[in-house]
Amino acid sequence: MKVTILASYAPHAAKGLMQGSDRQAAVKALFESVGGKMTSVMFTRGIYDVVVNGEVPDQVAGMGISLAVRASGSLTEMVVLEELDMKAVLAAANKAASAYKPAG
Repeated sequence: MKVTILASYAPHAAKGLMQGSDRQAAVKALFESVGGKMTSVMFTRGIYDVVVNGEVPDQVAGMGISLAVRASGSLTEMVVLEELDMKAVLAAANKAASAYKPAG
């Protein structure tokens, strides 16, 4: 499953970054710890400080990454976007739409 992570560093983590913390190596190790693969890390300016793209085996692994990073306190904001199979989503939406009866 492909994921994109958007994140903003907490002040103490930004200080660690300035002091030379190798975030690319840390993120790579994080993904590998759950059987995944980091494909890119991009530092940005604006709302988010960093954008990470990678692959994880499943939602459990993705949530494990998210929970571990959030629990560290190193981020003030984190959004995890999961790639979807749009054909499967549309098939489910069409089934649901044919079964759903709106109120009124």
